[in-house]
Amino acid sequence: MLLGSGELAKELVITAKRAGLYVVACDRYDDAPAMQVADEREVFSMLDGEALAAAVSRHKPDIIVPEIEAIRTERLLDFEKQGVQVVPSARAVNYTMNRRAIRDLASRELGLRTAKYFYAKTFDEFKAAADAIGFPCVVKPLMSSSGHGQSYVHNDDELQQAFKEAMEGSRGDVREVIIEEFIDFESEFTLLTVTQKHGPTLFCPPIGHVQKGGDYRESWQPYQISPENLQKAQHMADEVTRTLTGYGLWGVEFFLTKQGEVIFSELSPRPHDTGMVTLGHTTNLSEFELHLRAFMGWPIPAIHLEHAGCSAVILSPVEANGPLDYHLDQALSEERTRIRIFGKNEAHVGRRMGVTLCYGEVGDSTDLLRDKAKRLARTVLGTDPYMDK
Repeated sequence: MLLGSGELAKELVITAKRAGLYVVACDRYDDAPAMQVADEREVFSMLDGEALAAAVSRHKPDIIVPEIEAIRTERLLDFEKQGVQVVPSARAVNYTMNRRAIRDLASRELGLRTAKYFYAKTFDEFKAAADAIGFPCVVKPLMSSSGHGQSYVHNDDELQQAFKEAMEGSRGDVREVIIEEFIDFESEFTLLTVTQKHGPTLFCPPIGHVQKGGDYRESWQPYQISPENLQKAQHMADEVTRTLTGYGLWGVEFFLTKQGEVIFSELSPRPHDTGMVTLGHTTNLSEFELHLRAFMGWPIPAIHLEHAGCSAVILSPVEANGPLDYHLDQALSEERTRIRIFGKNEAHVGRRMGVTLCYGEVGDSTDLLRDKAKRLARTVLGTDPYMDK
């Protein structure tokens, strides 16, 4: 049973169906992307604990795979006690669905290097935290996804609007924000980390990525990083995933500063947006195949790079209550290009509707592949992956 049925969940369903599994896809709205390929669907708010428990009782799943943040996560602990496997574990999902828990675990308990941060429930607390951290700073809801409610604050005049957006952008019933030190980073990268039932923790080759407004716009693999810094990132990813417990694929995000320092940023206990680049044949197994094998307890002999590759998002230029008109001819006329349209039946300006994937030989210039992916992404709906929401 999938809790959340967006584009990442859709790819996981396709992978699970190829392995002969029966899948129930759940979300708060009907005909979500994963529902279109699943065996059954359930439509309800996963913040409604009774509705969630009723769906679990009705379908009696062997495995529950949370795919979104807005879930009554304490119920997952109950399901796990009843013998249902929660991916990667109920403990991990409870920690990572809220930025307070995961940040405190990483910084205070494990001593990992993170940005300085404070929490605030009121504007007065928020103002005091911003004064303590200084400008610029980064503001996020404690519970959100895809950059909702996130902003950069450059001065006192922007505080009121930033606080309002963070509160309104929060998912679930958590009304609290986190204020972070702005890291003057050289780049950001994701380390897809796989924890196994019957084998050692494995790491995919790191993935470079660019975000705008807190939301992923492009990613590429391989990402150039020194062996020393890669080892530091792997150590941090291993520390935090081992502490959280469970089996599956995790998206662990890092900053690499201009001074060459690796800083832990965030962690998701599931396939990661930036990892969609693996759908373009960059690794021998995609992030969705790795996730499925890990939580099913199936062997993963090795993870290795097979191609250089890039992804660039396809963004909606309009508001629409039905499918958009996608133009695939130009993108598909070029070699080593794949398009994934997610199947969202409602569009908002700047909403992610698909992704363009371009790949080449190991050793090919990722800069050239990135340019190609972004250029072709623009042809599908006529929008730039860097457009403002």
